[in-house]
Amino acid sequence: MRKSLLFGTLCLFISILGCADKRKYHDTIKSDIASDNSEKVREILLFQNKLNEEFQNPETSPLPDRYRKDFDGLDFFKPDTSFRVIASMERTADAIPFMMPTTTDRLSEEVVYGVVNFTLKGQKYSLEVYQNLELMQTTEYEDYLFLPFLDNTNGEETYAGGRYLDLAIPEGNSIILDFNKAYNPYCVYNKKYSCPIVPKRNFLNTKIMAGVKSFKQNSNK
Repeated sequence: MRKSLLFGTLCLFISILGCADKRKYHDTIKSDIASDNSEKVREILLFQNKLNEEFQNPETSPLPDRYRKDFDGLDFFKPDTSFRVIASMERTADAIPFMMPTTTDRLSEEVVYGVVNFTLKGQKYSLEVYQNLELMQTTEYEDYLFLPFLDNTNGEETYAGGRYLDLAIPEGNSIILDFNKAYNPYCVYNKKYSCPIVPKRNFLNTKIMAGVKSFKQNSNK
């Protein structure tokens, strides 16, 4: 599943439907919405299952053995499709690479690929999306985009340092952001990892009640 040994995992879909005549129209739309949401929820649950499988696998898990042996799953918010939005991608022309600090002395060379603009629960937001200069030279990660963010759940329901989303370069000018797929930096689970620190510019002044919650070592959740 992994584009996340350095940062993270996975991407997305969407469908919107309509119909024709009066009373039947309402019944059909109601059915379509239920079907569409069910498909999105299934996708979120698949992401959760794959992430749990990765954490259980000793070859891919960031967990030290002492935590992994009793691991019974990460703690997630319940799937909520209202945290799945379509954003417009504003490409950043001629962006200058910069060194992003990490949780260790290592610096990660990044470039601002673009800015995503979106509306969430009636409020407008924008976040920077980054591309790692080293990874973009490889075939496996050449289309990989990194979206770290902070929000008002940090330090309470979620990790104080923020969370990550994995994206891929879109074909057009729009991209789906599914915050149900937000995950913790690996350094939350194991100090041997060096994780990029979320830029303060990527703060969302709202509670993103979706994705992975904070990790409590004494209970594995």
